[in-house]
Amino acid sequence: MVSLCTYGQKISQAEANGDFVDMAKAELNSALSSPNSELFKKISESGITGHFVFDISLRGKGVVATVFVVNAGEQSISMQNRLKDIIKAYRFSLKVPKKKIYKFQYTFDL
Repeated sequence: MVSLCTYGQKISQAEANGDFVDMAKAELNSALSSPNSELFKKISESGITGHFVFDISLRGKGVVATVFVVNAGEQSISMQNRLKDIIKAYRFSLKVPKKKIYKFQYTFDL
């Protein structure tokens, strides 16, 4: 009897289904609605309010690769840049496969 063992990275359910974008959006929704989350605290401390639309791309171990402002409404540029810096420093719990970048658009209503 011969048994074969394979060693390597398991493909996560998210990768198999291509649901990274949905999972990333759900994680942001959860972090923004929970007063105990670091993201919520940083945004609250900064006094950021308004409606912002950002293009966000993820790579590696949940690292935010880029953040581009699509629309900041009538908000000041300094407020938009503060939110952009906070999002850029945020680390998602998702692990993106090597050499892949996932880009999505997210609307912040603060």
